[in-house]
Amino acid sequence: MSFASLGLMSALLDNLQQLGYQQPTAVQQQAIAPVLAGSDVLAAAQTGTGKTAAFTLPVLQKMLTEGSKVTANCVRTLVLVPTRELAEQVHESIVSYLQELPLRTAVAYGGVSINPQMMKMRRGVDILVATPGRLIDLYQHNAVRFHQLQVLVLDEADRMLDLGFADELNALFTLMPRKRQTLLFSATFSGPIRTLAGRLLDQPVRIDVTPKHSAAETVKQYLLVVDKKDKAELLLHLLNSRQWGQVLVFVRTRKGAEALSKKLLAAQVATDAIHGDKTQPARLRALQDFKDGRIQVLVATDVAARGLDIEQLLHVVNFDLPTVAQDYVHRVGRTGRAGLTGEAVSLVSADELDELIAIEELLGLNLQRFDEPGFYAEHRLPDTVVGVGRIKKPKKPKKNKAAGSGNIHLGDAFAPQPAPQVVQVRQMPRLAVHGRGKPKTHKPKAR
Repeated sequence: MSFASLGLMSALLDNLQQLGYQQPTAVQQQAIAPVLAGSDVLAAAQTGTGKTAAFTLPVLQKMLTEGSKVTANCVRTLVLVPTRELAEQVHESIVSYLQELPLRTAVAYGGVSINPQMMKMRRGVDILVATPGRLIDLYQHNAVRFHQLQVLVLDEADRMLDLGFADELNALFTLMPRKRQTLLFSATFSGPIRTLAGRLLDQPVRIDVTPKHSAAETVKQYLLVVDKKDKAELLLHLLNSRQWGQVLVFVRTRKGAEALSKKLLAAQVATDAIHGDKTQPARLRALQDFKDGRIQVLVATDVAARGLDIEQLLHVVNFDLPTVAQDYVHRVGRTGRAGLTGEAVSLVSADELDELIAIEELLGLNLQRFDEPGFYAEHRLPDTVVGVGRIKKPKKPKKNKAAGSGNIHLGDAFAPQPAPQVVQVRQMPRLAVHGRGKPKTHKPKAR
C-alpha cells in the first residue's frame, strides 16, 4: 500500500517523498482514510509506529481544502499533548509535512514566556499544538478562541491523565463546540481513557494495531542484576566495554539525574540531563545537542519518556525502574523506532523487585536477566513468574552448632539446679480515705 492510495493530495505526497517516506505504517494505513472522511477515531498503537503522521497528514489536507479562513485568535485544529517535549516534536513534524504549504501553525507550553505565544495567536492559527495548562492560560488571557475549531486531537491522552490533567481537560472540553471531529491517539488505553473516549467520541472508528502494553518487537529487552551502589560504575563499564554510541538513560528523580550526570562528566563522558527543574530552553538545548551528536549520554527523568524522537537511537538504559509500569513501555519505545532495531537494558537492584513485578505483569512476560562479570550482586534479586510475582525460596534448616560426633547434646538439662531465691515482699500500707471518699496513696519513703 502507498500513501497515494490513501487519498492524500499530491502536494503532501511530494513533501513525503522529499522526506524519504516510502510506505505507510500499519496505523497510518488504517487511520488516514477515516480521518479524511470526517470520522472520529480511537487509535491504539505503540510509540514509534507513526501515530503523529497518522493524524497530522489527513488533518493538514482537511485544513487546506475545507473550512473558512482562520480569524484573529482562533484555531481550527487543536492538538493536545502531555509534555513540552512532545509538543515540540509534534509541531516539528507538522512543519516538515507542510513545508511551503499555506497554513499557519504554533506551539504553546509552559516553562517559557507566554507573551510570544500570545503574539503568535493574534492572527489566528490553523493548527495549534499545546499542553493543557498553557492552553488554559492563553484562554484566560483572551489569546485563544475555539468557535472555529474543526478538529480536536488528543495525543498520548493516557499520559495526560497520569500527569493529573483531568480537570484541565474537562474545563477545555466545555469551551469547545460540540460539532467537531475528535481523534484520540495513544500508546496504551486504560479504563479511564476508554471512559473519556466514550464521552468525547461519536461512533469512532476503532484502531488497534499492536498488542496491549508491549514494546516493539525490534527492541531487545533484558536486565542486569546489580547492587544499587554499583549502578553508576556498571553503566560506565557498559559504555566502554560494549563501545556503545549514544545512549538515553532514564532515572527516577531529578536529583538522581543530576547526580548521575556529574559522575559521567567526571569520567570524561559527554553528558547532559533533562528534568523538570531545568528551564525549557536548557532542556531543548540538551536535547538538540544529543540529536546533533555533541553529547554521548542524555540522562532524563520520565518527563522525556514520551516526546523524544531521535533517529537511529540504538540503546536505552533504565538506570532506575519507573514507579509507574506503563512508563517502562514508553521509555523502551525511544529505541527501535520506525522498524529499526534497538536494545533496552535495565539495571535492577533487589530493592526494585516490586517495580519489576509490575512491569512484567504489564508486559505479560518475564524479562531475561543476566549478571555482568565483575558486578555480581551481593543482594540477589528473587525470581519472578508472571501471574505469581516473586518466588519465595525455601529457607535452609539451621545447623546445630553443637553437633559433631553424632551424640545428642542435652546441655545442662539434668544438672542440679540451685534452689529458688526467696524474695521478701514488703506489705503495702493501707489506704486512708479522706474527703469525698477518694483514696490517698502514701508513697513509700526512699531508702
